[in-house]
Amino acid sequence: MDAQHHSPLDDAQGIAFGVTMAAFGIHVLTHMGFVTGQTTGIAVLLAHVTGLPFPAVYFTITLPFLGLAWRRMGARFALKTLVTTAALSLMVALLPRWVDLGRIEPAFAAILFGLMFGIAALAAIRHGGSFGGLSILWIELQDRTGFRAGTAQLLSDAVIFGLAAFIVPLETLAYSFLGAAVFSLFLAINHRRDRYVAV
Repeated sequence: MDAQHHSPLDDAQGIAFGVTMAAFGIHVLTHMGFVTGQTTGIAVLLAHVTGLPFPAVYFTITLPFLGLAWRRMGARFALKTLVTTAALSLMVALLPRWVDLGRIEPAFAAILFGLMFGIAALAAIRHGGSFGGLSILWIELQDRTGFRAGTAQLLSDAVIFGLAAFIVPLETLAYSFLGAAVFSLFLAINHRRDRYVAV
């Protein structure tokens, strides 16, 4: 079967869906006081320590990676990543005004975050964008030094969770780890080119 190419409308609705799911996932994450890995996790920790709003911190952190994304993946990918991260930052800022969360069972909240952020990342990837982040840096590191990008990602997440241990209670950290594990497992199972051939 020939691959089906995405139209601009396909990409727009796919990225809009991804942004919406990611924003809701982050809304759950911050509501519960959880942390996570990758760029989002760094933004959560910095927002917690500095008191600055998460959307502003997140968008600022992603900016330095855009040049690297442009060089490695091209202008189209970098532009989609800029649009995606800007839209996500805006929606994360607006969502608390639209959805007021109450009590959520912590384990369910962690699983919910992992699933929502997983499907959001998958939607962005399948439509040629991303939520920005460290993965591009680790791929560059791998190309330059031979150090495996996957290992670098695991180590960076370990550092983020290690720092979080000084800030959040251990029980909250455990639920946070559950959410991160669900996210990683979701992507590992579903992010496969043999199951999805549209580009």
